Amino acid sequence: MVSTDQARPLRADAARNRARLLDAAEEVFTARGTGVRTEEVAKAAGVGVGTLFRHFPTKEALLQAVLVRRMERLGQEAERLRGELGPGEAFLAFFALVVDASPSKNEFADALAAAGVDVREATQEAGKVVLQAVAELLADAQRAGRVRPDLGVPEVTALMVGASRALEHLDPQDGPARRRAVEVVLAGLGAG
Repeated sequence: MVSTDQARPLRADAARNRARLLDAAEEVFTARGTGVRTEEVAKAAGVGVGTLFRHFPTKEALLQAVLVRRMERLGQEAERLRGELGPGEAFLAFFALVVDASPSKNEFADALAAAGVDVREATQEAGKVVLQAVAELLADAQRAGRVRPDLGVPEVTALMVGASRALEHLDPQDGPARRRAVEVVLAGLGAG
């Protein structure tokens, strides 16, 4: 594992601290919003604020690392779904997963953009992994006749983004309404 601010591999204790910081940051920012102070993240991780700043020199660097990590996990989740479910089900489950996870992801991206960070550039490598996962799952689902053959990755990505932004207009506690909204979009993707 390589630190974001260093080119050399991290010592084992430093790698553990970095992982604890990322876990704590994701938990704290997701539960309480991205406006939480970095000192609170350090406290939740059980490390000093100096340790946090050695790994992440700015709050934006921490937010970016959490966002990239989440996107990388989406790529891993796509592989898991692809191995466990049929082609159509894997694509639909991944689509729903991305949309469901997007409200908090959007909050991270919006906070970075507000701080002047080019979010696309900052997440470019992780974004490629997610787009590759979408492409593979989509191709599998189309070969199986479960998704319209005229759709490409750009349209599917636009639908994921649109559906995720649409969920922001629903009560986060209203799971049934959120599921219905996603189901309507998924039905439109079907091969007919």
